[in-house]
Amino acid sequence: MTMIDPKAVLKKVTPTPVVENNLTNDEKKKKIESLFTEIMQTLGLDLSDDSLRETPHRVSKMFVDEVFWGLQEENFPKITIVENKFDYDHAVVEINIVTNSHCEHHFVPIIGKTHIAYVPNRKVIGLSKLNRIVDYFAKRPQIQERLTLQIHQALCAILETQDVAVVTDAMHSCVKTRGIKDVTSMTRTSKLSGVFKEDTSHRMEFMNSIPRGHEVVY
Repeated sequence: MTMIDPKAVLKKVTPTPVVENNLTNDEKKKKIESLFTEIMQTLGLDLSDDSLRETPHRVSKMFVDEVFWGLQEENFPKITIVENKFDYDHAVVEINIVTNSHCEHHFVPIIGKTHIAYVPNRKVIGLSKLNRIVDYFAKRPQIQERLTLQIHQALCAILETQDVAVVTDAMHSCVKTRGIKDVTSMTRTSKLSGVFKEDTSHRMEFMNSIPRGHEVVY
């Protein structure tokens, strides 16, 4: 059993645009609370109302602790891998991994599911670690294309193979609730490499095992 070095993995992953501000989590929450108070006051909301009074505090806690914790490298999940001693050489497929993120353009929810497959080379990963990797990259302001790439790149680095496939299906609140207000559309992004890109039978086996667009349950 081998513990994965997060720094080594993240060096191989497309970065999210961030700058280091050296603020602690408590300092971030305090600043966000102050700024969100100003936003609410600018909108004309009465923060003396008992329903609104704690909203800036709730929002600051939500941003730092709940929906954007994936911005911090130290929160990368603890991942262990084991040797493929049993020489398993077919696809491992996990579908319908909950993928809840936030659009970086409007900071409103992206609600989706991710489907993953890989063919083990020398390494095998615990199934729950796939979910944790997806959740880590989802918990930051995102665009779906980058999210799909980040998951794929991390898995290739961890598993030491290019035989990896990732598909993400999602509904975007920025499309559903504002602008065009299209409540029926969904978005599918994919990144396939190795045998899933080069071999038709592997690709079809994976694509046939995941839900069709209209079958995805959010």
